[in-house]
Amino acid sequence: MPYDQATVELVRQALIITLKIAAPMLAAGIIVGLVISILQSVTSIQDQTLATVPKIVVMVVVAVVLAAWIAQRLIEYAATLFNLGGPIPPLR
Repeated sequence: MPYDQATVELVRQALIITLKIAAPMLAAGIIVGLVISILQSVTSIQDQTLATVPKIVVMVVVAVVLAAWIAQRLIEYAATLFNLGGPIPPLR
């Protein structure tokens, strides 16, 4: 089955942008999870909410802090998609 090269490239770009957007939030969640796991093993406290709630809070904070950056990446990708069909006619 032949694939259109432009379509494959658009999907590749979409996946890369998705990874770039998700990476900071996932990294923050992993770091917080690792720190909490170390604290839990040192103190012998094995409560699941102690591990889950801080990770969620940190990931939401990172998403809020990076919201402008995330929006800019999505706007650039959308502009690329809209410009594929040729020049956009001016509004009347």
